[in-house]
Amino acid sequence: MPEQNPRRWAGHASPDEELARLLIESIDNYAIFMLDPSGRVESWNSGAERIKGYSAGEVLGRHFSLFYPPGEIIAGKCEYALRCATEQGRFTDEGWRLRKNGERFWASVTLTAMRDATGQLRGFAKITKDLTERRLAEEQLRRSEEQFRLLVSGVKDYAIFMLDTEGRVLTWNSGAQRIKGYEAREIIGQSLSRFYTDEAVALGRPWDLLGEAARHGRVEDEGWRVRKDGSLIWANVVITAVYDETGKLRGFAKVTRDLSERRKVEERLRRSEERFRLLVSSVRDYAIFMLDTDGRVMTWNEGAASITGYTAKEIVGEPVALLYPPEEVAKNKPALDIETAKREGRLEEEGWRLRKDGTTYQARVTLSPVYDATGALMGFAKVTRDLTESKRAEDERVRLAQAQEAIRMRDEFLSIASHELKTPLTALQLQLQSMRERLDAVEPKTHAKLERAVRSTERLSDLIEKLLDVSRLSSGQLTLHLERFDLLTAVNDVTERLREAATHASCEVRLQSGQPIEGDWDRLRIEQVLTNLLSNAFKYAAGSPIELSVSREGPDARLVVTDKGPGIPEKDLPRLFGRFERAASIRHYGGLGLGLYVSREIVEAHGGSISASNQPGGGACFTIRLPAVPPAQGETASRPE
Repeated sequence: MPEQNPRRWAGHASPDEELARLLIESIDNYAIFMLDPSGRVESWNSGAERIKGYSAGEVLGRHFSLFYPPGEIIAGKCEYALRCATEQGRFTDEGWRLRKNGERFWASVTLTAMRDATGQLRGFAKITKDLTERRLAEEQLRRSEEQFRLLVSGVKDYAIFMLDTEGRVLTWNSGAQRIKGYEAREIIGQSLSRFYTDEAVALGRPWDLLGEAARHGRVEDEGWRVRKDGSLIWANVVITAVYDETGKLRGFAKVTRDLSERRKVEERLRRSEERFRLLVSSVRDYAIFMLDTDGRVMTWNEGAASITGYTAKEIVGEPVALLYPPEEVAKNKPALDIETAKREGRLEEEGWRLRKDGTTYQARVTLSPVYDATGALMGFAKVTRDLTESKRAEDERVRLAQAQEAIRMRDEFLSIASHELKTPLTALQLQLQSMRERLDAVEPKTHAKLERAVRSTERLSDLIEKLLDVSRLSSGQLTLHLERFDLLTAVNDVTERLREAATHASCEVRLQSGQPIEGDWDRLRIEQVLTNLLSNAFKYAAGSPIELSVSREGPDARLVVTDKGPGIPEKDLPRLFGRFERAASIRHYGGLGLGLYVSREIVEAHGGSISASNQPGGGACFTIRLPAVPPAQGETASRPE
């Protein structure tokens, strides 16, 4: 395109056209620009620059799909808009568009085909308005209305519904259905008079309440209401007049609360003595009861029955001394406690109390004197809490702490003992190795003994290394040293190093399948895992072939070791990778039961997994999966106990 002022349209403009251009240029609330017939931008006003973020120099000549999200482009939205505007003359739409910075905004778009006097398509005029704020406000309003609707419909303790101006039901929530018994389909459109007694309807009470609400905006009432089944409830009712924006009465909001239980309680309390107000009979975690001035039980709650074992029938009227151990009764403690509470206004203590079955329990007790309105002593309120469970929980916490300390001391001992053993053992191995090299010509019995000594020290060294690994895992000091290598090459190296051990066990090691797979792993540790698995197979599947396979499974490398041995008892599979765990049927092979535990920790430290299973035809199968990407920086093999 030839250079042009980015704010100007191509061609020579008449004064009227120039005036129109200046007018469009000055509008910054709308993006107004031209497209050529193929959809490329030919003009750009200040509103377009403000809304979309592009300067004219950045956007002229580019296709208008630049403003559409990728999904819309793939769906062919741009071509569809041009086609509709071409065929119908005009295309309007609302949807998400993109600014230069990648931010989305909700836009109203009008695309109009521009034709010359001959009817030939010259391009398109495109007008875009940013409606993001309106969209957000509408969405917020929609969410608010939806939340309010869900809130009202979900309320079950209140009947909340709307009435029209004639008192007919318009809406119905779950609380209304629960309290009044009607389903929505049964009551919507019906008169609110259904909820009133015949006497109230005859007196015009429903219409009086609506009239008062219309006059004063709100009315509150309490009285009897009728359920669907004809039963009565005592209800608190609030009716609020609802007006539209013009002030016209549109109906009434009605909120009804069932106060039947409260009314019954109030009636019962009015008929009962003062002492019953002080009890919460439904409390089960506390024994709450009243004593008279002589210390005899007057009331009894469920918590008291649950804690002491006495029913109300058994204990009411009896002296509170029944709840004290004999040695406390001998000291006159029940009477002394009452005197202390009377004198000091309250007694609070912890001590032993007695159950009906003769067992004792540790209790926290509060004893308070109760006076009537005239100041006369009516008796004592006693609250008792059984501390048995909390004491047991505290003892359990102490035992757990002691067990954790024992584990820590054990791990510390293993670490120290392993390190202390490793140094002299290394020296002994070197000496035996040197002797074996110098005494090749000695008589066979001496040479055999020397070989057994070398193998014993090697086995002992392996056990110490496993103990050291366990110590490192427990203390979080087993750190991975990652390097990039081919897993198949590492598998071949390990099988080659163990060829002599395989021959000694009469095991043929075959690489069934394999492909080079590179990844970032700790080579020494991965080879250690494979060595553990093969060594186990040489012991437990001696005389049978062992197969290995290396393959890729999605983003992971998969290494499988199978044998034709006796397999693993199914009951032992879940605990096979535990510390110091061995399958019951193979314990006679020896070992500490640490190899598979260390292997699991190493594999999981790499972000992988290791599992064991039995093959249908017999034998064990171990599967290792390793991600081909390294674990997080600084991640170690440490795991909480």
